[in-house]
Amino acid sequence: MSIDNTAIKPAGAEVSPPHATELREAMLALTRRLRRQRPRHYLTPSQMQVLGDVERSGGSSAPVDLAAMQGVRIQSLTSNLNALEAEGFITRSPDPGDRRRLLIRITDSGTELVAADREQRDSWLADAMSEELTQLERDVLHLAAPILWKLARSPEPLVRQP
Repeated sequence: MSIDNTAIKPAGAEVSPPHATELREAMLALTRRLRRQRPRHYLTPSQMQVLGDVERSGGSSAPVDLAAMQGVRIQSLTSNLNALEAEGFITRSPDPGDRRRLLIRITDSGTELVAADREQRDSWLADAMSEELTQLERDVLHLAAPILWKLARSPEPLVRQP
């Protein structure tokens, strides 16, 4: 099953705010549910997000890049990096290509924690989809994943003023 991405958007085919609201609220509810499926550990959700971002970036990343991924300032990221380093989940070292920059690297224990976290949440989601959804609903979600990624990766718009 695939999506025809060649279709041209007809004029006036804007999405109504109530439809956008319903989708946003459903995604937030699912996000909260997935957070509750996390293994019980002492890291905060924002610390796990930082750790996951480092892992997804190939195991190392500059603080400025991590801050940009999360949409925060470096100063806001510092306390999470300090906590993760203190627990041995990341290391900081000079960038070999530019000694003025630091690189954040995930450790083996950090990689193991991220993998366990993802496995538990993915397992819950797969089980919930198998038990709660029809085959057609599962197919629709399979088709929706790349569409949601497209939205997530879209350029940041200017904030609309009321």
